[in-house]
Amino acid sequence: MAAGNGIVAGPRRSAIRCGIYTRKSTEEGLQQEFNTLDAQRDAAEAFIRSQRGEGWVALPGHYDDGGFTGANMDRPALQKLLQDVRDGLVDCVMVYKVDRLTRSLLDFTRIMEVLDKHGASFVSVTQQFNTTSSLGRLTLNILLSFAQFEREMIAERTKDKMSAARRKGRWVGGIPMLGYDLSDKGAALVVNEDEAARVRAIFDLYLEHGSLIPVVQELNRRGWCMKEWTTRKGTPAGGQVFMKNRLYNLLTNMVYVGKIEFGGQVYDGEHQSIVDPEVWQRVQDRLRFDGKTGGRQIRNKYGAVLKGILLCGSCQAGMIHTYTQKTPSKLYRYYVCVNAHQKGYNACQTRSVSAPVIEQAVVDQIRGIAANPTVVDEVVRQLDEQRVAGIEALEREKRVMEKELQRLGEEIAGVIRTNGKLATDRMAELQERVSVVERQLREVRDQLAESVSQTTDTACVRKALRDFDALWSEMTSREQEKFVKTLVERVTYDGATGTVTVGFRTAGIRQLCLDMRSNGK
Repeated sequence: MAAGNGIVAGPRRSAIRCGIYTRKSTEEGLQQEFNTLDAQRDAAEAFIRSQRGEGWVALPGHYDDGGFTGANMDRPALQKLLQDVRDGLVDCVMVYKVDRLTRSLLDFTRIMEVLDKHGASFVSVTQQFNTTSSLGRLTLNILLSFAQFEREMIAERTKDKMSAARRKGRWVGGIPMLGYDLSDKGAALVVNEDEAARVRAIFDLYLEHGSLIPVVQELNRRGWCMKEWTTRKGTPAGGQVFMKNRLYNLLTNMVYVGKIEFGGQVYDGEHQSIVDPEVWQRVQDRLRFDGKTGGRQIRNKYGAVLKGILLCGSCQAGMIHTYTQKTPSKLYRYYVCVNAHQKGYNACQTRSVSAPVIEQAVVDQIRGIAANPTVVDEVVRQLDEQRVAGIEALEREKRVMEKELQRLGEEIAGVIRTNGKLATDRMAELQERVSVVERQLREVRDQLAESVSQTTDTACVRKALRDFDALWSEMTSREQEKFVKTLVERVTYDGATGTVTVGFRTAGIRQLCLDMRSNGK
């Protein structure tokens, strides 16, 4: 096939089946009867008709990506096109301009590898280049470099524009919120009077109850939900039931007093406020006084050793650590079911449990292992089985990596011999992959050598567990938390029956032995 207007030459065929690819970054205007995707396809079909004497024909199937960026390859039509190339159904990929196919040099390299491997050609209707020569490849790389530069500049300009708009107090988009609707053009917030009255009632409810949970319960009793809306694609969204963190986010949203927050600064908004500033401030003062966090995670200040591994046996939700302090010298710690914490205590039968009590129950079960020789023997057996299985898995992983290095070496040698198109880019990519695999292989070999050298000593396991009390008493609360999570995979507490179930990590017991050996115990 002769090389011409942006054509990558391929082997001559009796008929050159052309797959036309079109793309637009946004969905704006796609609903029109004749849109930009149709215009791109028309230009490509006209070019194909001019090459009819060479046997070119346009495939009837459409490869259209409307509303997809060219910054990556996560596009359904593009993936379908490449698969058809692999299946031998497409002989030539045609685009209106190169940046319709991709704006990334690396992605273009990957696409060209697929085309080259399966003998397919590439055509850009409006750009003159021939990638069979080094000058043509340089020209194409320059075009793609400018396309990528343009994409990055658009992103920077968009970010700067949104920042400037926020500083002026303008709404620049986001998830719609209760109390407001979007204007027809979606560029401003318009008060929804019915929802605004509901928002003001929520603020009053919080001032009345002085706590989040009673307000959540009252809102759910009334059947009030979060904002409901319809996306541009016509999909219903929102409408979630109120939970503690959602209520907290609503009560602390400065939009309701006509403000916009951006970059740590507060600006006067262009929209109308729906909550009295004095009421809003009273709510903020009360929230700060109560120390509410809206469901956000806080530092493990009080040494909750079961944090992150304790589950509620009634509803299989996690249990979080909390506390109350009635006097300066007396602190009461609890683990509370997430459902009870977010929706109120009536939402879960287990509800809560005293933190010291359940933590002591778990420690007692750890002690119980050492008191039973049969259990210790079973632990040793499982440790040996895990060690053998781990060695076999590492051996398999090592063999896979060694084969991968061999394959990469052969591919590098092939690139050097042929000096094919885009060889420099492909060479750099291959060398980077070799470095990654070699590093991973070294890590696997180190793990394998360590696993082979380890043996399970029954006496050591028994001594480690027997000396558990002395080891535990020497630890700080932070070390105790880390120790328990090394040894225990999961703890389940059933409030209905009062039972505590501990799931051990047998490999954690091995680590306990190693730690005691290294400490000379």
